[in-house]
This record gives sequence, structure tokens and C-alpha cells, in this order.
Amino acid sequence: MNDEITIKQAQLIVDQWIKQYGVRYFSELTNMACLTEEVGELARVMARKYGDQSFKEGEPQDPADEMADVLWVLLCLANQTGVDLTEALKRNIEKKTRRDKTRHIANEKLKNNN
Repeated sequence: MNDEITIKQAQLIVDQWIKQYGVRYFSELTNMACLTEEVGELARVMARKYGDQSFKEGEPQDPADEMADVLWVLLCLANQTGVDLTEALKRNIEKKTRRDKTRHIANEKLKNNN
């Protein structure tokens, strides 16, 4: 059994979930605020897990769950605004490749592991 989900399938799954359990999408502006909130929660976990801060008692410590929350809201926004994230990601990778195909390879800062 293949457990992998494509981006297109993820968009469909989220859309079906919203229609079945969520009643309707929040407004685009509300979801943008929710996305910002979720990114902040991910930043908090990352700062505590990989940075200099320590976790507070009972505080969530799983970056995977926070990343999934970010992805969920992003998928909602894509569905609401008619964005096919599969195609958008393909175009974005092509853009980055054209623009940066030698930039990082030539960056001396990246060659030094210090």
C-alpha cells in the first residue's frame, strides 16, 4: 500500500475535510492570519529545540505537527484562491533553477563548514 500523498491529492483531501467537517473555509484574510500564527508556533518549537531557548512545561515539542499545521492552512489558502500548488511549485523550481543555478555553487560561504 502506498501512503504517499501528492500535493494535488492533499489539496483535495483538505477541501473534502472542510466541506464535511469544517462547514466552510474561513475567509482568505482569516486564513492568512492563521497561517502567520501557525508559522509562529513552528518558529517557537524550532527556537526551543534547535536554538538557545528551553521548552516550558507542557509546551508542544513536535516540529512535524507544527509543520503539518502550516501546510494545512497553506493548502486551504491555495484551494480558496484557485492556486494549483503542484503547478506553482514546478514553476517556482524552474524559476529558482534559472536564477540560482550557479549562485549557491559559487558561494564561498557555503563551501566552508564553519
